[in-house]
Amino acid sequence: MIVIGVVLLDHLVKYVVASQMAPGESIPVFSEIFHITYVQNRGAAFSMMEGQWIFLIVLPCAAILTALIILFWKRKSWSICMDLAIAFICGGGLGNLIDRIWQGYVVDLFDFRVFPVFNIADIFICVGCGLLLLDVLFSERKKKHDE
Repeated sequence: MIVIGVVLLDHLVKYVVASQMAPGESIPVFSEIFHITYVQNRGAAFSMMEGQWIFLIVLPCAAILTALIILFWKRKSWSICMDLAIAFICGGGLGNLIDRIWQGYVVDLFDFRVFPVFNIADIFICVGCGLLLLDVLFSERKKKHDE
């Protein structure tokens, strides 16, 4: 359910921006600090690997499918933090993957002017990675403490 929720939220926000703005258009929210900027990202992170469909579609499909299988298989033995981490990463990855397959690009929109433009899916991927790191660190600390 979390994966589906992330994908739906991501696509709702992307739809609103894409239907109301032209590519390259930017709306200042806080002038020179934060803008909503409609970008069509045809590459991976920071527009790298543009046109490399194997790296942009095939590998993410395999990774997301593998992660979802592991999530359903191992979820009862994982912590809630690990479940959330994997669900956030899969939801964000799936949100961007759907864009790549359907449109040939990912819609990015959050523009802090000092960092590449990103979207909701990217936020969930990053938060998921952070939760994954926290879970691993704390579970290792707990194992050492229990020994």
